[in-house]
Amino acid sequence: MTHLIADSGGTKTSWMLVEPDGQREFETQGINPMRDNEEEIARTLRTLPPFDASNLFVHFYGAGCMAPYSETMHRALQTFFPHARITVDSDMLGAAHALCGDREGIACILGTGSNSCLYDGEKIVANVSPLGWILGDEGSGAVLGRKLVGNVLKGIFSPELCEAFTRETGFSRIDILDRVYRQPQGNRFLASLVPFLSRHRNETDVHDFLVENFRSFFSRNVASYGRKDLPVSFVGGIASNYTSELEEAARLEGFRVGRILKRPIHGMADYLTNWTQHAE
Repeated sequence: MTHLIADSGGTKTSWMLVEPDGQREFETQGINPMRDNEEEIARTLRTLPPFDASNLFVHFYGAGCMAPYSETMHRALQTFFPHARITVDSDMLGAAHALCGDREGIACILGTGSNSCLYDGEKIVANVSPLGWILGDEGSGAVLGRKLVGNVLKGIFSPELCEAFTRETGFSRIDILDRVYRQPQGNRFLASLVPFLSRHRNETDVHDFLVENFRSFFSRNVASYGRKDLPVSFVGGIASNYTSELEEAARLEGFRVGRILKRPIHGMADYLTNWTQHAE
């Protein structure tokens, strides 16, 4: 059997084709059934490279893939792959499959946004609502960026660090307010500022800022599961780029970090191919 696995967000979709003789990876633009109708999804699917779709099992994990939107995604895939077996699940369950496999654990997403869940080895049994970058999303790229510019514009960081931010990014106060409040996708703009933190992560102000924000992710999300006995594992660019600060925050909050994957699709592939082999 050939497996086609998708890990989809609003910006891009990563695909992996697992065939008996090897694997191929490719990307398309992002698909989110909460945002995209079936015609728009079909247009994106038509950009996939050609391959043999006989005896195909499609596994689609994506943002926005919860009822009733997952039904839209399922119909679009079934129309495009009429003879395939198809499953559609949330990106959170995909992260849990990639990180935990068939073992109990706490799985988290820490990228532009953030999310977490308690996973029992088969399904998600608890999920603290992330609430998005204005009300929640602690530790995410968008919130790190939001708090970074707040500290710069309010002069909370040192004068030298504030000057470095303006010099390195080229954004004035007016520029930032315009991008956040008047232009679309302010969360992505704010997340794009996070590399500044990476360049200055050895400075005390930035180190403490990162650890404080990651501690907030643990205390306001992970702690609610009441399972300090379980490892806390992560997918996402923020988690993989700031591993040492994340681990320090975990220790201070009484948790231990398990696996960290920048891209979950390989872990998804391992889980799914093992699962289908056992099911057959």
